[in-house]
Amino acid sequence: YIFLFNKLSLQHQTNIMTLQVKHGNANCRTPQGEYYKNVLGTRCDIRCQKGYELHGPQQLICQSNKRWSGKVLCKQIRCPTLSMPTNGGFKCIDGAYFNSRCEYYCSPGYQLKGDRTVTCMDNKVWSGRPASCVVPCPSPEACTPSWSPQPPPPHPTSCPSPDVILKGPSPGSHFSEGDHKIQYTVYDRAENKGTCKFLVKVRVRRCGKLNAPENGYIKCTGDGDNYGVTCEFSCIGGYELQGSPARVCQYNLGWSGTEPTCTPMNINVAVRTAAALLDQFYEKRRLLIVSTPTAANFFYRLQLGMLQPEQCGLDLRHVTVIELVGVFPAQIGRIGVKLLPPALALQLRLLLRIPHYNFSVVVMDKHGMDKERYSFPPTPAQLFALIDTFPLRKEEMKLQAETGQSCT
Repeated sequence: YIFLFNKLSLQHQTNIMTLQVKHGNANCRTPQGEYYKNVLGTRCDIRCQKGYELHGPQQLICQSNKRWSGKVLCKQIRCPTLSMPTNGGFKCIDGAYFNSRCEYYCSPGYQLKGDRTVTCMDNKVWSGRPASCVVPCPSPEACTPSWSPQPPPPHPTSCPSPDVILKGPSPGSHFSEGDHKIQYTVYDRAENKGTCKFLVKVRVRRCGKLNAPENGYIKCTGDGDNYGVTCEFSCIGGYELQGSPARVCQYNLGWSGTEPTCTPMNINVAVRTAAALLDQFYEKRRLLIVSTPTAANFFYRLQLGMLQPEQCGLDLRHVTVIELVGVFPAQIGRIGVKLLPPALALQLRLLLRIPHYNFSVVVMDKHGMDKERYSFPPTPAQLFALIDTFPLRKEEMKLQAETGQSCT
């Protein structure tokens, strides 16, 4: 055990978490080729999977302040939204995302001009030329004037321009969803009259409303269920998304992908390293680590007494409590009802540089950054005020307000 202590203390000079990039990968190298890829001076080159683009620096460095030198994010490539051609439309396989293929079509009586199909490329540009729907040129014989029901008087040598009275929307008007009655009345100089009435029915192609998964959120563009709309799903902290993270309302009135669900996060305490344990919480949960040399410690008992009635507030803020009790080898760790092996609890203390013989509380954000430390029991109000200032928390509070999630 003495050998294990020395080895870990030499290799873990910081309390930073192993770097993980969602939809990407990090190729890390340490100054002296250490096994752990989160020691001081580690350099990681960031690359995103095909179909995703990097937001942030291409290289991150593990700094002396125990933090990575920046933040990175791999976002799915999206092309600009296609313009709907007048007197036509288009249907896409996967909205405006990378590799989606869209096919244009025209209403009866109109002809397609441009490329019929386009594809969203990795440079965020659509392949081909944008299409339009045009009226095909008629033959010259089709341009002779005709009158119905009565021809004009014989004395004019050519057809005069008729006077047109319009009732209803003018030509070129855009119609909202619903029924629209249109009437045109035409008079010529011979006082012949013609009336045309017709009904324009506008029906929006809709796939039906989607609901947020239990313990999750939904965010949709447009009306939420009309053709071309994209709905994105996410889960609250502590739950993992199973199924499609985004679904698109397609031309056939069906949603792309599969129905998503949010399943409880399964914490594996049988991992070999503390870094592997912390990696499971990356971008999912914040951590409140309570460490005490004995279970009888006054501060420890006071801290648990304050936290127990505030479980709703902790869950609302996606906080998992990890308890480290005792001194190695008579040391245990606990996450809820799951017990950590003594060696893993020891590694966690060494990795995060938590004192063995004093009460201590460590607050970590979803990116594994050490945000605050206390040598005394902080009140739930102090913890919640701190966590509510974290950048990701602001977006969470907005979503929770929209869905009515609260502890009141």
